Amino acid sequence: MTRWRWRTLVLLIYVVIGIYVAWVYDYITPGLLRDVAEALLAVFLWFLVLLGIDLHIGR
Repeated sequence: MTRWRWRTLVLLIYVVIGIYVAWVYDYITPGLLRDVAEALLAVFLWFLVLLGIDLHIGR
């Protein structure tokens, strides 16, 4: 069981470093984060979209 925890920790650190590097080199921008957040809201709250509720952030 400990082996899986180490693999998970290493994977998490790898992803966090990747996100940091992408942010520093402008592959991830605030606009991209907003668009992703809007898309995730629309996916998970699709019934609200069908009811006509606007899930756009900051517009």
